[in-house]
Amino acid sequence: MNKIARFVIWICKHFTKSEIEQIIKELSDILANRNPEVKPKDDFKEKHPHFHNYPVDPIPPLPLPPKPTITLNWKELLAEYKRKNNQELKSA
Repeated sequence: MNKIARFVIWICKHFTKSEIEQIIKELSDILANRNPEVKPKDDFKEKHPHFHNYPVDPIPPLPLPPKPTITLNWKELLAEYKRKNNQELKSA
């Protein structure tokens, strides 16, 4: 016998018919979300125990956009070298 069947038998032994009808009405109100103070047990954690089982960083990974990288033009670098050193760069 499962635990729900045992619970139903226990209710029948301890309560009168009118009290059982009142219990059923209250349970149906809870299931229809008409009683916001009482929520049914959420079994999602039992079915999926490792779901989101990790901490989340409070700071976003990129608070600012990354700085743009400088692209170098080899012709400009050669011209700059010639201006600074007054000679051409010798190749190998």
